[in-house]
Amino acid sequence: MAIISLAIRSLINRRFTALLTVLAIAMSVTLLLGVEQIRREAKTSFANTISGTDLIVGARSGAIQLLLYSVFRIGNATNNIAWDSYQELAANPKVSWTIPLSLGDSHRGFRVLGTNGDYFEHFRYARNRQLTLAAGRPFTGLFEAVLGSEVAETLGYTLDQDIVVAHGVGAVGLSRHDDKPFRVVGILAKTGTPVDRTVHVSLESIEAIHVDWQGGARIPGMAISAEQVQQMALTPKTITAFMVGLHSKISTFSVQRAINEYRGEPLLAILPGVALQELWDLMSVAEQALLAISVFVVITGLIGMLTVILASLNERRREMAILRSVGARPAHIFGLLMTEAGLLASAGVLLGVVLLYALLIIVRPLVETHTGLFIAIEMLSARDMTILGLIVTIGFLIGIIPAIRAYRYSLADGMTLRL
Repeated sequence: MAIISLAIRSLINRRFTALLTVLAIAMSVTLLLGVEQIRREAKTSFANTISGTDLIVGARSGAIQLLLYSVFRIGNATNNIAWDSYQELAANPKVSWTIPLSLGDSHRGFRVLGTNGDYFEHFRYARNRQLTLAAGRPFTGLFEAVLGSEVAETLGYTLDQDIVVAHGVGAVGLSRHDDKPFRVVGILAKTGTPVDRTVHVSLESIEAIHVDWQGGARIPGMAISAEQVQQMALTPKTITAFMVGLHSKISTFSVQRAINEYRGEPLLAILPGVALQELWDLMSVAEQALLAISVFVVITGLIGMLTVILASLNERRREMAILRSVGARPAHIFGLLMTEAGLLASAGVLLGVVLLYALLIIVRPLVETHTGLFIAIEMLSARDMTILGLIVTIGFLIGIIPAIRAYRYSLADGMTLRL
């Protein structure tokens, strides 16, 4: 206790440099914990891009490919699913609900998704959160569209505005369905998922804009107006994929096996959570790089603390000499300097934790509003506590270096220094 008391008084005498050192360590700790927090929440948000869906079904390909085009709107399907096959599988008594998905068109670089009202009722994201409308209503008519928040914000669209869908997924659509424009009837609230970058229309609308098209181009000599198409039967012939919700999670694997063995056509059913984890593992290099940068920032802060202590030793040579002259042993010198280093590291860690929670309280609403990423304010995890304990331990051990140097100062050298 005497060593701790002496170390505290010594730091108070050098309070300005000690405060700067603590602040440097605190900022590095805040950055490290902040990166860890954001990394965890980003991973959770990534994993919850789709929530509450038991299976995703598409043409037989790869699990990640199916996930990419059905959930993230990246890439294209190798084949479509026949509407009759979809209806037969959706009628399975173990199936509670399904959401059909039809992709292949775009609007100024944003993907267009054909679906039905079940999408707004059953689609979930981020810990079972339901889609909500920031303005307007879901589509009910044939040529009505609901925009994701990013689409509306980027293109400056508002309700009742007309938009034209293009064939294909390029940023500039050369083949435009300009004879059948859509009217914006709703704008979704920000979700932080690919939903924000999607234009949502009905399955019948997708059929309607393609009635006079074949092979990606208009049929020569055929032109069916928007008024004429209203009188036509617009039951889809095919869809790209569909999402499945089951009455019981216990039946997940049996339904998955039944779909994968479906004799009508080659299909693939995947578990979204498993496929998301596989995709995240592919991105782990960037995750580890971000963590490594934060670790180096903390190391830089600790090296800064070591530099400050070493720089102050020359001014403290008389202090060390007096301590030795009154009977302080080498162990006391070692204990004093290691305790000072440990106290600085501990104070920096505590201040860093306080700064972290203060920043989270301030920036969380802004981050959720602008990015859709929800950052939960929770107690420090076991991993966080281990990291902080390691930082404090290293702080104590760093004190060995100046302690060795102080020990080598001779008593005569310290006593003969001029004031």
